[in-house]
This record gives sequence, structure tokens and C-alpha cells, in this order.
Amino acid sequence: MLDLPEPGLYRTTEPYPGHEDTFPAGVLVFVGKPDNGAVQFVVRPGENRRNRWFWGEPTTPLRSPSWGKSLKKLPSEGFYNIPEDIKMESGGRWVKNAIVQLGYNGEGKGILFVGEKRDDSTENALFFSDKGMSIDDTMLGRLTWAPILPVSKSDA
Repeated sequence: MLDLPEPGLYRTTEPYPGHEDTFPAGVLVFVGKPDNGAVQFVVRPGENRRNRWFWGEPTTPLRSPSWGKSLKKLPSEGFYNIPEDIKMESGGRWVKNAIVQLGYNGEGKGILFVGEKRDDSTENALFFSDKGMSIDDTMLGRLTWAPILPVSKSDA
């Protein structure tokens, strides 16, 4: 049995041998494992909706343990709290413990989108812009998971 990485998001640090054009160094990938027990796969992002990547075809079988070990594990996309105030170049700031949505660009670099309460909205909801702020890996590793659960229309 191959020693392959757990399913999840990763940033490549070196090209995938034999698939260098599809999986060069420095890109976001998803490692998945089919429910039917078939071989693990790796895939590049497909479509981004609401600051989240959705994955599709084609997938590539992951059969290289050495390349798998070279992947940098990334936190899941989702909602987090920031560990400290973040000052903006424009003079604004995001305060410590603000709720943010974590997303990624195609290079696997983290992007934060701050939650906003819209005073003119009748909904009691947070909104997240499609324009975020890039963060470095140090900040990425310091985010704290915020367990905001999705609610389907039928549950609302």
C-alpha cells in the first residue's frame, strides 16, 4: 500500500513527475479518495463560487509517495477568527477575533474575506465580499476555526 497524503487541500512545492504541465510547483491542489476505495487522486481547482473552490474532472491518479510527501498541507476553506488586529494600508483595520472566510488563490496562497453586517439589510446575516486580503503562511497557521455551520433552504 502506498504511503500517500490524507485527503485535503495542498500547495505543490515541486512538479508532479510525468505531469509537470498540469501540476507544476506552486499551485493549489486537492487530494481526494473515492468512496469506492479506488486509488487516491489529485486535481487542480475548477470553479470558484462564494470564495470556495469546487473541483471537477479530470483527476489524476496519485501514485507517487515522494511527490505526495512534498505537498504542503493547507487549512480547509471555511470560517475562522483572526488572532490579532490586522491594519490595512488604507488606514482601516480588522479587529482581533473578527470572523473571516478563508479561501485560496490558484497558487495556494491564503486569502481572507472579512464578515460584514450590512445595516441596510433585513437579513440577520454576515456577508463576505469577493475581494479579500492575501495573507502569508505564518498568519495562515495562526487562524482559529470558527464553527459556522451551513444551513440548507429546507432547514431554514
